[in-house]
Amino acid sequence: MKLVQSLIIAAVVAIPAVSFAQSNESLTRADVRAQLIQLEKAGYNPAGDQTQYPQNIQAAQARVDAANGVSATSYGSSTGGTAAAGSRATGSDVTGPGSIYARP
Repeated sequence: MKLVQSLIIAAVVAIPAVSFAQSNESLTRADVRAQLIQLEKAGYNPAGDQTQYPQNIQAAQARVDAANGVSATSYGSSTGGTAAAGSRATGSDVTGPGSIYARP
């Protein structure tokens, strides 16, 4: 019985070490800063309108990708998807801060 308990404990301790999914190459602070500056040049303002956050950064990332020649078929998930969360779609692109109660 002690052998089984020891094996279970050893497996529980070893699994996180084996399942580490990140690559060995980590981004440096300078890399992250350069990416943020590139997004800001594309029109993203991190201190701006937070009510439209996902659309703002996705639109800026799309502009950066277009400028860098990254195609829509690159590796990763689609950024053009939709999700119905109980509210109607406005159909407008990100235009900046506006009233959260404004009607389209």
